[in-house]
Amino acid sequence: MPKILVPTSLQQFVGGNDEISVGGTTVKEALDQLLERYPDLRKHLYNDKGELRHFVNIYKGADDTRALQGLETPVTDADELSIVPSIAGGVGVETARINPNALLPEERVEAVSFSNEEILRYSRHLILPEVGLEGQKRLRAAKVLLIGAGGLGSPLALYLAAAGVGTIGLVDFDAVDLTNLQRQVIHGTNDVGRSKLESAKETILDINPHVEVIGFEERFTSQNALEIARDFDIIIDGTDNFPTRYLTNDVCALLGKPNVYGSIFRFEGQASVFWAGHGPCYRCLFPEPPPPGLVPSCAEGGVLGVLPGIVGCIQAIEAIKLILGIGNPLIGRLLTFNALKMQFRELRLRRDPACPLCGENPTIRELIDYEEFCGIRGEEAPPPQLDEVEEITVQELKRRMDAGERLTIIDVREPHEYAIARIPRTQLIPLGQIEERAHELDPNQEIILHCRSGKRSAEALLKLKAKGFKHLKNLKGGILAWSEEIDPSVPKY
Repeated sequence: MPKILVPTSLQQFVGGNDEISVGGTTVKEALDQLLERYPDLRKHLYNDKGELRHFVNIYKGADDTRALQGLETPVTDADELSIVPSIAGGVGVETARINPNALLPEERVEAVSFSNEEILRYSRHLILPEVGLEGQKRLRAAKVLLIGAGGLGSPLALYLAAAGVGTIGLVDFDAVDLTNLQRQVIHGTNDVGRSKLESAKETILDINPHVEVIGFEERFTSQNALEIARDFDIIIDGTDNFPTRYLTNDVCALLGKPNVYGSIFRFEGQASVFWAGHGPCYRCLFPEPPPPGLVPSCAEGGVLGVLPGIVGCIQAIEAIKLILGIGNPLIGRLLTFNALKMQFRELRLRRDPACPLCGENPTIRELIDYEEFCGIRGEEAPPPQLDEVEEITVQELKRRMDAGERLTIIDVREPHEYAIARIPRTQLIPLGQIEERAHELDPNQEIILHCRSGKRSAEALLKLKAKGFKHLKNLKGGILAWSEEIDPSVPKY
């Protein structure tokens, strides 16, 4: 029977399984059997028209079925199908070597010289024939821009600086938060509250004082991205949201620069090198982003702290290979990593001739509104329908609880979150069970729903509203607001 491999982000819809044996003689028949067994998965794979979503790819072995016969691709009992969603060339590009002169002007390399202290510092590089003095000069001459100084940006900045990359650009406007320290190893406890740029620059220069750090303490947007990226040789994608990921990809394609891609979710990661003109771009792999809210963020879904270290180091290696012109870069290849299985898999990527950015007849010739492209109306605007949700503040809820009112308070988080922290007098019904357990609730009673921050409980409210419930309120700010404003003894996470 063919086997379907399910990524972490979708395992909750298939009973927690990571691989499932199904029947069928084509990809479509195999998927149909999978969805017959797990109908909740359908909306994540197919749109309302019954078409496979553009941010989901199905691979047969190492081949994208779009390059075969699509959903009609034949399968045998020995075949392995992979569902590859976004977490965010042609045949043979995966073995191509890139001439380093395509990245760095020779005069910039020739202008580099080293002190005796630097010769000693880089000695383990210099005795590698593939690097040598000439390669180390290339590293010093290189200018690399990191989009983000967080989970992926931390190991990237640390190792690129240690390797001797001469100029490192950092784009980040955030401050260090205590929750960052579980994975963002460039920052320390004493840095909490500081600018991430200041903290990262201090650590980088402590590792290697010969590195120039250029900071951009601002959002990476359509208005400033081209100007920021123009003078750098390589752009590395350490972003944590789809608008910035598509923006980074488009900037690289328009400027003709390589985009070293990495993404992470829970226990899984992806890495590749997208370089329009040399191979496919990110849009060739994922023509469109998933709808807002379909893919949880790290704050909602969690991430194993070590994972960004592994993926970030892979990105750092790819950047160094490009600078030195050695090895086979991940152009035309997607590397996936499953930490729980300690398993790497490689999937072939091909340039899409119909890609609107790097295809044969491109329609994207300038940067667009990426918030709109990804269906996001801005940070302050609620997603569609959520503006219909009636809210209650934590102060009002506490006042009513103290007054002894009879209240039904439903916590829609997961059981492992409920074990971390809880509001008194709450009943746990996870979001994924709210519809099937709606019969446990009295539609004539007022029901107050809450989660960690208010987003999932708003979704739960809409699900109950669709079932005819009328007396519903969402706790504004969720349990985080309760901890901040009512009871600091309730842990924040």
